[in-house]
Amino acid sequence: MQHGIPRSTRNIAPARHRRRASARLRVLRTTAVAVAGVTLAGVVVAAVTGGSHDTAPTGAVDIDRQAGAEASARAEAAARAEAAAQAGRSVRTPASTSPTPSASVSATAQPSASAVPKAITKPTAAEPTLTKTTAPAPAWVTPMTDAAITSCYGPRWGVLHAGIDFAMPAGTPVRAAYDGTVTKASDAGDGYGISVVVDHGNGYLTHYAHLSTAKVGLGAQVAAGDTIGLEGSTGDSTGPHLHFEVHQGQLWNQIDPAPFLRARGIDLAC
Repeated sequence: MQHGIPRSTRNIAPARHRRRASARLRVLRTTAVAVAGVTLAGVVVAAVTGGSHDTAPTGAVDIDRQAGAEASARAEAAARAEAAAQAGRSVRTPASTSPTPSASVSATAQPSASAVPKAITKPTAAEPTLTKTTAPAPAWVTPMTDAAITSCYGPRWGVLHAGIDFAMPAGTPVRAAYDGTVTKASDAGDGYGISVVVDHGNGYLTHYAHLSTAKVGLGAQVAAGDTIGLEGSTGDSTGPHLHFEVHQGQLWNQIDPAPFLRARGIDLAC
């Protein structure tokens, strides 16, 4: 077996020939290694701990300062925002607060549609309408106001008395009984004396006889109540009076004046 061993190692003693260390030596070595390890660990821990103690205060101060600055900035921004909001509310308060009460009041005052009072409409004054008014038709009048009737229409002494006689003092005004045109203003003859005849344009004529004088001329336009002459006693007359006749259709077609005037609102008691 020694032939297979290299030359360089032939003179080395086998390991089994070395002396083992004693138990005490091994304990000392182990203790030394442990002490060295503990010492090295302490150095490392001290280095780490010392480094952290040296740098921690500086980092904490920086963080505190940054946090304080950020908090101050946030507080300042919040204060500015609050001030701006208050300013905006103070400007908008009159316009924004007025509709709210009315809306709430309306909501509470109108619980249902049936409770809403109807609007009271004031009656509007009617505008005056311009209507075309026609003048009232002229009324007939009595020829002599407050005169006494001394004779009516009808037979008298065997002949026809064709009119009504009105008695008043001489010179009493005689009035036209209705509107019309004068067709005679002179002595009519046949005992009538001074006469005035008025054509009323409606198929009737009136005759005023025994006048003392005529106050109108031929063709004159007269109205009801106009003075056309004065009472007298001309012609065949026994005293001052007015002889009044109504002619229908044409002159000398006499009719009874009493019912004719009564139909027109004048009662002569004949």
